[in-house]
Amino acid sequence: MTSTTVTLQLPRASRIQPRWADWLFAALVVGGALFTFQRYHVDMGYWEKGILLVAVPTAIWLGWSWKPLRRLMLAVAALSLFAVSLYGGDLARSESNFWLKYFVSSQSAILWMSMLFFMSTAFYWIGMFAGKSSEVFESLGSKLAWSAITLALVGTMVRWYESYQMGPGVGHIPVSNLYEVFVLFSWITALFYLYYEQKYQTRSMGAFVMLVVSAAVGFLLWYTLVRGAQEIQPLIPALQSWWMKLHVPANFIGYGTFALAAMVAFAYLIKQQATETHWYKLTPIWLFGIALCFVPIAFRERNLTATGGDYWVGYALVATAIVGGILFGRKRIAARLPSLEVLDDVMYRAIAVGFAFFTVATILGGLWAAEAWGGYWSWDPKETWALIVWLNYAAWLHMRLMKGLRGTVASWWALAGLAVTTFAFLGVNMFLSGLHSYGTL
Repeated sequence: MTSTTVTLQLPRASRIQPRWADWLFAALVVGGALFTFQRYHVDMGYWEKGILLVAVPTAIWLGWSWKPLRRLMLAVAALSLFAVSLYGGDLARSESNFWLKYFVSSQSAILWMSMLFFMSTAFYWIGMFAGKSSEVFESLGSKLAWSAITLALVGTMVRWYESYQMGPGVGHIPVSNLYEVFVLFSWITALFYLYYEQKYQTRSMGAFVMLVVSAAVGFLLWYTLVRGAQEIQPLIPALQSWWMKLHVPANFIGYGTFALAAMVAFAYLIKQQATETHWYKLTPIWLFGIALCFVPIAFRERNLTATGGDYWVGYALVATAIVGGILFGRKRIAARLPSLEVLDDVMYRAIAVGFAFFTVATILGGLWAAEAWGGYWSWDPKETWALIVWLNYAAWLHMRLMKGLRGTVASWWALAGLAVTTFAFLGVNMFLSGLHSYGTL
């Protein structure tokens, strides 16, 4: 008997091999951090300095790992510094300086962000039905999404600077109210989508993912109209904590990726049911339409349509057009979408990333609660619903990894998860009260 030795050739782990451009980027990041420290160290506590120190290698690693992110960081830094130089410490210049008034003040940049996200969504959807020109329009949608993210971050950075110019005790990272976190949610969701777009070399998912981003932007504009939420306000005592700088961004990475996964799940169900001839069986589309119509109804019940009522009429008309377009064009849409396997994989990866960050955010929230209210957990409505969100996605991942959950059931579950997450994010603020009542609508 002869024995045969079989040698398995395992693939080598991919490593980043820096080139001169990578080292130049690293030098710019280090230089920017040193400039920031030299210029603003007076306003920074020990924790802020620690975060800045950790941010330097993190930014370098991200820029080396994903080249588009490098360009984004450099563009945001350049435009933000340009805006700060135009201010020169005088906020009144936002009304007299052309560039500040119309482009790079925080409010102007965020308005541009809003318009560009709407345009991006439109071009992605035009690409669905443009035949041979589909890739051209989808490419425009992708470029506009990158531009919107850039201006969202510029608006955030400039708003941060503006808050410190308003007086002692006012300055804070702009993640403290609904206006600011909706900006955060919008660019995080879009950025994670663009990563998957490049990874899987398909742009057609953008038509669905950008819908949830545009919905967030639509709420942001309405909220600005009704509440004047764009005005910078001093932090209430409960929010005057460095924990906020960590807890809120981590939380919204979770929210953003959960929303992304849900919209990809919606696309999965549309592709799966594209040839269905019985309209009453097209439940994903009908439920999507009902969900869209529920928004203005819920707001009316809360007397939130007293100002900008016509805005929600327009919202309902646009929502009806979207649902009708998906319903009648589902076969063409399905043909443009990537395979069911790709959609399923993106959904899984987005939920896995979101769950990791949401877990970290929940732990940080407990530590923040202990500092602010004297206990790690109080069964406050916001905390309770955050736990429900966590358990929902923990169960989804458990079923995926242990039982091989795939396809239709996984997609419906991801859509249900978005409903749960939305209630934890907004519904608690609208209908319940508690220790987190500072976030009420």
